[in-house]
Amino acid sequence: MLATAVRNGSTRPAHPASDSRTADDVEAGIIALWQKYGKSHEQVVRDRLVLHYAPLVKYVAGRVGTGLPAHVDVGDLIQSGIFGLVDAIEKFEFERGLKFETYAMQRIRGAILDDLRSQDWVPRSVRSRARDVERALERLGAKLQRTPTDRELAAELKIGLAELRELYAQLQLTSVVALDELIAAGRGGTGAGASLAESLPDNHAEDPVAALVDLDSRRQLADAIAQLAERDRVVVTLYYFENLTLAEIGKVLGVTESRVCQLHTRAVLRLRTKLNEQTD
Repeated sequence: MLATAVRNGSTRPAHPASDSRTADDVEAGIIALWQKYGKSHEQVVRDRLVLHYAPLVKYVAGRVGTGLPAHVDVGDLIQSGIFGLVDAIEKFEFERGLKFETYAMQRIRGAILDDLRSQDWVPRSVRSRARDVERALERLGAKLQRTPTDRELAAELKIGLAELRELYAQLQLTSVVALDELIAAGRGGTGAGASLAESLPDNHAEDPVAALVDLDSRRQLADAIAQLAERDRVVVTLYYFENLTLAEIGKVLGVTESRVCQLHTRAVLRLRTKLNEQTD
């Protein structure tokens, strides 16, 4: 048995010697399980090994989950990690005398990351370019003490203006739920923030605490929007607060819908940068 058993019905406090024997018994039980699984590969034996090493999955999932967006459920990471643990058990060669925990943690982490990547519709190269743009915006904003223009940003990135606008079109994939994430970032990135829809006031059941938190989030978002260039500010206001489509915004501004997409992406990137600056 893997679990510690109470012997002879005794309820006396455990002594260090008995604790040592218990640990030795557990270790011996695990070795016996590995030996039995190596010979039979029975599912029931494998499942007992899974139960024993399950805490590894929770540990790895917690480490991987640190820094991920608030909407990522740790429970989903654990579920993915369990598959990695099962795979590790099935492929581990116990007779080689290697430490299983080290091998399993790599497999668990790989399974979790593979699952996260499969859920992300944005190519990693585009994610990387988005981070480059955000860092460039931060550098220029600190240097110029104002929002940089597209031409200044293109020069900082060492690309042409046309290439920057093409990049905006690619990066619009990364900002599908940008304002929801921005509100959470404005609250310090604790994950306690609600989505934009959930933060709208409910006239039938208003919570005073929620109202105060919502007011602070709106203030931070309003301050960040106020610092945007005029055209970016118009796009954000019309799209998120007036619920106009990109085509309708294009008619208001007298530009094409694709140009509005570029302006929207640029505005969201600049908003994210400004809100992150407020929380630093």
